[in-house]
Amino acid sequence: MKKREIKDFSRSELEAWLEEKGIAPYRAGQIFKWIYLRQVDSFEEMTDLGKKLRALLIENYTIARLEKANVEISSDGTRKYLFRLADGEYTESVLIPGKDRKTLCISSQVGCAQGCEFCLTAKGGFKRNLSAGEIINQVRDVLHDLPMDEDAPDTEKAFQNIVFMGMGEPLANLKQVLTALSVITDGDYGLRFSSRRVTISTCGLVGNLAELGEKSHVNLAVSLNASDNATRSALMPINASYPIERLLQALADYPLRHREKITIEYILMKGINDTDADALRLIEMLRPLQIKINLLPFNEHEGSDFERPDDDTVDHFLQMLHDAGYTAIVRKSMGQDISAACGQLRANQIKGTSEEV
Repeated sequence: MKKREIKDFSRSELEAWLEEKGIAPYRAGQIFKWIYLRQVDSFEEMTDLGKKLRALLIENYTIARLEKANVEISSDGTRKYLFRLADGEYTESVLIPGKDRKTLCISSQVGCAQGCEFCLTAKGGFKRNLSAGEIINQVRDVLHDLPMDEDAPDTEKAFQNIVFMGMGEPLANLKQVLTALSVITDGDYGLRFSSRRVTISTCGLVGNLAELGEKSHVNLAVSLNASDNATRSALMPINASYPIERLLQALADYPLRHREKITIEYILMKGINDTDADALRLIEMLRPLQIKINLLPFNEHEGSDFERPDDDTVDHFLQMLHDAGYTAIVRKSMGQDISAACGQLRANQIKGTSEEV
């Protein structure tokens, strides 16, 4: 019998399995605490469980870790992890320092099928979805790599924020992402991150937005990157299925908590979407929404024809948004002296492997 990775299960799913075996479901909470709070790697270490239960768990499940294939550390403190998965595929996570808090950027897929023209991950194509356990492991293993006291105040933990902005489209792997979120935000037995500290970023898979809003309470970020359909369709194939008007309506219908806002991500590309006309269209089209805006000057990488606008253009675009009353910031690219672009570390690994063959 092939063993299952226990971290692929939500707590409620594990409770149901235990009940089927005639075991009190509260044991699931004990198991979760050992895995996520005490970071154990074997069921034998779970000393408050009986021998029979431990034997049953050993018979049916594994507690796996991701293999750290490479870790690059930038002069600014950014740490980029390349994880080798059990089937030999690779995925990435990035720990990003901030002024007061650190953020872990994690992946939801190996590669990506969305085909955005400016994205390095898209160039490598899509391989497969990550399992819930593989998503969770990125958080669990980086916490383990930078251990902290489990009772330490939030501001003293290894990182405080989690963003699904790495490789892949989270809403294209929604079932596994939702299971992972249930563990990451479990304040009693899981990884104990507040849902207000977790953000899902999407290119705009409108068909799955409602389910995300219904089944989770994390923050939402949307990669928009253009203020007209022609430009957005040229940059992002998803726009052919879900044009801007339909996306904006879905965002207007998205459930938000009190004072919560959706983050609009707008990658500024020289001569593509950085003009006054672009800014004015953006200002008008976003008026009905509860939003804030992150401007991201394009992170140039080898093989891309897109360029970063100069600082004056970026500052002017930002000022137009401020003058129109929007909350907007320019998000600085971190880790510029390492494989900074999303997907670059994986691409380098694959290239190096193929050259060795």
